[in-house]
Amino acid sequence: MLRLIDDLAGAIYDFIKFIFTSISYLFAGMLIIGVPLYLIALAFEWFH
Repeated sequence: MLRLIDDLAGAIYDFIKFIFTSISYLFAGMLIIGVPLYLIALAFEWFH
């Protein structure tokens, strides 16, 4: 019974870690791609 609970806790931990890592990579990608694109669009808007 203890092994079942330990395996279940490990599976839940892995799932939450995967979700957190995925969200972190998503936000990092949005910052790395979005901020320069926003600044380029702002520059085009200024010089238009």
